[in-house]
Amino acid sequence: TSVANLSMEEEAYRRKGIAALILVTGDIEGRIVIDLDPATAVRVAHGFAGTELPESDELVRETVCELANQVIGNAVTTLNDQGFHFRVHPPVLHTSEHGPKSSEDTEALVICFETDMGNVFLNIALRHNCSKPSEHAATVG
Repeated sequence: TSVANLSMEEEAYRRKGIAALILVTGDIEGRIVIDLDPATAVRVAHGFAGTELPESDELVRETVCELANQVIGNAVTTLNDQGFHFRVHPPVLHTSEHGPKSSEDTEALVICFETDMGNVFLNIALRHNCSKPSEHAATVG
């Protein structure tokens, strides 16, 4: 796996294929989109299911959401260990062509990973929720 492209964007996210959207609320808030080229999503579903061909489009969509769960799980552990308190909402399919636009105080980090199975796009727009600074300072400091 290698990083093919890395950028910061303020524009609305444009879906590339089959995407899962994860919302985060609390000390950290925002959204994360994991997006796979359609052919990549099918190959990943093959690997997850251990079959030659996925049984349905539904299996491919469920696989993208499960991949999102696995990727986000590692980040959640690291942030929790640093004292942040937040809720990660279950992934939902992101089916519209355009995603949420970043706000003036939150740019999105956009990463394209090239893998043996194809391209995977990660769009992360998170910010520290400043409405509760004393709570976070007390847990970290």
